[in-house]
Amino acid sequence: MKEGAGYKNSFLASVGEQGESSRILGRRSFLQNSGHGFGALALGSLLFDKEGRAAAVTSENPKVRRVISLFMSGGPSQMDLLDPKPGLEKERGKELPASVRGEQRITTMTSGQKELPVLPSPFKFSAHGQSGLELSELLPHWGDVADDLCVIRSMKTEAINHDPAITFFQTGFQLAGRPSIGSWVSYGLGALNRDLPAYVVLTSRSTSGGAQPLYSRLWNSGFLPAEHSGVKLRNTGDPVYFLENPAGIDRGIRRDTLDDLRQLNQKRHAIIGDPAIESRIAQYEMAFRMQASVPELADISKEPEHVLKLYGPNVEKQGSFARNCLVARRLAERDVRFIQLFHMGWDQHDKLKETLSRQCRDTEQPVAGLIKDLKQRGLLKDTLVVWGGEFGRTTYAQKPGDAAGRDHHPGCFTQMLAGAGVRGGHVHGATDEYCYNVTQDPVHVHDLNATLMHLLGVDHKRLTFKFQGRDYRLTDVHGQLVKKILT
Repeated sequence: MKEGAGYKNSFLASVGEQGESSRILGRRSFLQNSGHGFGALALGSLLFDKEGRAAAVTSENPKVRRVISLFMSGGPSQMDLLDPKPGLEKERGKELPASVRGEQRITTMTSGQKELPVLPSPFKFSAHGQSGLELSELLPHWGDVADDLCVIRSMKTEAINHDPAITFFQTGFQLAGRPSIGSWVSYGLGALNRDLPAYVVLTSRSTSGGAQPLYSRLWNSGFLPAEHSGVKLRNTGDPVYFLENPAGIDRGIRRDTLDDLRQLNQKRHAIIGDPAIESRIAQYEMAFRMQASVPELADISKEPEHVLKLYGPNVEKQGSFARNCLVARRLAERDVRFIQLFHMGWDQHDKLKETLSRQCRDTEQPVAGLIKDLKQRGLLKDTLVVWGGEFGRTTYAQKPGDAAGRDHHPGCFTQMLAGAGVRGGHVHGATDEYCYNVTQDPVHVHDLNATLMHLLGVDHKRLTFKFQGRDYRLTDVHGQLVKKILT
């Protein structure tokens, strides 16, 4: 047999040619189809209604149509931003009491320190809005939207280091490989706009320099079908690669090529039943439609000046957090289901006063501007904005004097929500006088994710996917609704 002939024969058999190889492949394909082809049909009949929604796991009237997740990678300091502890001033420089720390672990970055001296916040807090919500001086523009904010001061998580903590927040598990929350939402509810992905991701970096890395697996679909992965828009140049067709190829030729390729893929799928082939077809089609939809999405030239001003001076800079917030609003207008912005640089191990101030200058006005912009367009009534990081910071100082910063702290931290389905001007939960332990209404990461899914109309306990013999879900075997924050 000539070199390559075996591949040619198997390929011809796969697209319908008769013969012994086709018969053998047919037997093999039956066994493969028994594993996932029939299962996929059964899953489809059980879960999805004629609109493509997960009928068996959704409610009739969800309060939230779309989510904008503003993930502050690194772990913002809760006692310097949203959880004031003025009483700590009298404890300045004193050792954190062993009774407060208890059995909680600390990182190796501070375990070698001779002391764990209490570091009060250098920033002042004041009340805002009719609700009297207390906010740090680092968040002046948030004061304008204080009565729209729902602040959870009693968050808890399990991981103390960045990568497992972010992975846990995104997937419900500390090890890589499981689907992200946006992928679960896409899988359960599908897309609202056929010309854009259901899950879109944007990233930005701190102007302070230094940031924990982010990995694409954080918005990956894991063992869910590949089309549910987040699509990341680039920070420079074209938002996605290959928006323009090559020279000599117009849109009609591209369409004809994809049609032919789809037919080949469909014939292959009919024989071997590999669900990855269906995902590939769907992704090719989405990429084709995005060639038309993404350039218009990314063009902000027609945005009026008064809207641009809402987001602050960096909005004109592609890849900035401010620009990404504006793009998030444009994505929300176009009914993208799950929009996630990652902003790096919240890991203030040293020079807290300097670096945290700069970080907030980059981000706090765009967040407030996004909320204002959504509200003035009537989008906040069915959009939920979520702000926060993977854990909090310690009340004790890491490094001495003016160089002091704060270490990682999973024992308590703060998340902010605004918009559909949650109480505005509301504070949920409380921490002790050292901002080290939750003392009232604890909220685990699984609880928060369960509540987000509930607001989207999804029962987190019923949205599952069978993989390697086990039914998996975003919240694993955990998660309780945080009913006190719901409207």
